[in-house]
Amino acid sequence: MQLRHTRDTGRSQSDRTSPVSHGYQTRQCLGLAPKPLFFPAWLLFCAVLLSGCMLVGPDFEEPQAPATADWIETEDPRLKRETADYGAWWTVFNDPVLDTLVEEARQQNLTLQIAGLRMLEARAALGIATGNIYPQLQQASAEISLNDLSQNAPNQAGADRFFYNYQVGFDAAWEFDFWGRFRRGVESANASLLASVADYNDFLVTLTSEVARTYVVIRTFEERLDVARKNVEIQKRSLQIATVRFRNGATTELDVQEAKTLLLSTQAQIPALQIGLRQTKNALSVLLGIPPREVEARLSGSGFIPTPPPDAAIGIPADLLRRRPDIRRAEFDAATQSALIGVAKSELYPRFTLFGSIGLQSSDKGGLISNNANFSDLFDTDSITYFLGPSFQWPILNYGRLKNKVRVQDARLQQLIVNYQDTVLRAYQEVEDGLVGFLRSQEQVGLLNKSVDAAKRSVALSLAQYRDGAITYNRVLDAQQALLAQQDNVTSRRGDIATHLIAVYKALGGGWQLARAADVVPEATKKTMRARTHWGKLLAPEALDQPPPAEAARKVFPRPDW
Repeated sequence: MQLRHTRDTGRSQSDRTSPVSHGYQTRQCLGLAPKPLFFPAWLLFCAVLLSGCMLVGPDFEEPQAPATADWIETEDPRLKRETADYGAWWTVFNDPVLDTLVEEARQQNLTLQIAGLRMLEARAALGIATGNIYPQLQQASAEISLNDLSQNAPNQAGADRFFYNYQVGFDAAWEFDFWGRFRRGVESANASLLASVADYNDFLVTLTSEVARTYVVIRTFEERLDVARKNVEIQKRSLQIATVRFRNGATTELDVQEAKTLLLSTQAQIPALQIGLRQTKNALSVLLGIPPREVEARLSGSGFIPTPPPDAAIGIPADLLRRRPDIRRAEFDAATQSALIGVAKSELYPRFTLFGSIGLQSSDKGGLISNNANFSDLFDTDSITYFLGPSFQWPILNYGRLKNKVRVQDARLQQLIVNYQDTVLRAYQEVEDGLVGFLRSQEQVGLLNKSVDAAKRSVALSLAQYRDGAITYNRVLDAQQALLAQQDNVTSRRGDIATHLIAVYKALGGGWQLARAADVVPEATKKTMRARTHWGKLLAPEALDQPPPAEAARKVFPRPDW
């Protein structure tokens, strides 16, 4: 249903000279003809006044999450309940190489840069949603046309059949936000932006922990290689002893072949460890955003497994909900969806739109342009044409489609609420997994160290007794196999202590606190984007600082991004 006031100036040549017509149009142009425009002006005033009075749909509330009072291992003296600064947790290893790698990854990782660019995308999308609150259609147009009407067409008596038509105008339409549809859209877009910020921080947590974990794995491989090479030297000496005894007739060739078998088996482990080492370094190159060939220079040669501190500050479970970015992201995802329920629900109510057009229109008798084209009277007040009026739309017979759209959005919200609760539970699990691994690995390494000492003593005794002929070579073989297995095992478990502690700090949500908005997108990338597209002020760090979604929805006319 549409109500509109129209004024058109399609007129004959004689009408253009009418003083009555000219005077009326002049008064309209100067705003001195109030009656025709009174109703639209009154309507506009009421619409602006009433916009923002209603906001359909639910206001988002933070979902309830499963709660736990304390950690399972909280009574262990190696765990401290006080909350620490987790912003630079990797510095507890006191490894300058690790510190450098983490800093380089945070500056150069390409996937992290993509996450930063998604924040800019979400910021621009918020600008689109904000602009919907204002007049949605603004269109300027201009037209020049040459027309030749048929002589045989009806109602053409006395009219110019061949003429030029000149027209310029401006059209606009403004749907008023009576039910908060557009403001809910702003709320949703604002929550989506905050979710992208949380997603960036979550990836920063993952990136930091993955760099540290990969570094520990590299150092573990290097130490395992060193263990294998040292055992090769031990087994070479054993082979020499067995060979000498065989040449002297003190034993059979069997001892020589058994010694050679063990030696070659140990040597065969070295290429496998080298494969793992190289592949892990290649993985580190991706995290650092550099080619694999350049990784070696960052590692400063072979090193040792970083030594973790014997204890860790873990705080209380309640702190986890405020610190972990993935939990915040799950909450903002739900907030984004909650606002979409209001958008869908607003479709059940009538829409009120104010639309209109104003322009200039004139025509000249036809002929060649050089002979007869004169459109100077296009800009006379007699050439003004306009229409203005309200529009009312209400999809009454929608056959339940709109209600079911609301139900679809509500079901999606409930899914995200459950996903939030699941994210919290998984966060608890990750902390508990990391803690039990960190604590029990320390105990395991303590026992394995004693086992290695016993294996070393066993090798020394067995070699001495074999040299004297007191035992067979099988005892030497068993002792050396046990030594290699125990040394390799203890080296791996020492690496596990470090990786479990890294997992604890990742699970506690550490590593994003030092992030700065200015570093989200590298300056070189911003320069390229500015050269390609006019970004205005949206690339500035403060453009990403947004209020909570609920506050965004309460603003009737938020400032648009021009």
